[in-house]
Amino acid sequence: MSDNKRIVLSSDHAAIELRQQIAKHIESKGWEAVDIGPTTPESTHYPKHGEAAARQVASGDCRFGIILCGTGQGIMMAANKVKGIRCGVCADEFSARMIRAHNDAQILSIGERVVGPGLALAIVDAFLDTEFEGGRHGTRVDMIKALED
Repeated sequence: MSDNKRIVLSSDHAAIELRQQIAKHIESKGWEAVDIGPTTPESTHYPKHGEAAARQVASGDCRFGIILCGTGQGIMMAANKVKGIRCGVCADEFSARMIRAHNDAQILSIGERVVGPGLALAIVDAFLDTEFEGGRHGTRVDMIKALED
């Protein structure tokens, strides 16, 4: 397990409040929240926020990322365009555990309009509390990485 306890958080305008709740929640669990915004409710473009968070994870500055938009889908698609990033959208705890255990995802995407705050925090906990299993899953993750070249 890495000693890096930094988690970058970003969203579009639709998910500012939930992102801020998640930041407080992860800080209460001993993580450092690196909240890169936005901070105002004016309409903004989720691709730039997904990319910005993904670049912080890809560089190693942050161990994990949590990104949000209305559905979680668009911002996830943007994050996954950054080389080396594996990001999944989750609306349930099982999927959050599996994207860590089987896919070694470094970024979790959540849809603010899809899940409520209580479930969102449970999804975050499931993601952060799960370690990558390696083994046959490592082989598959390597196959995903090879697609980037």
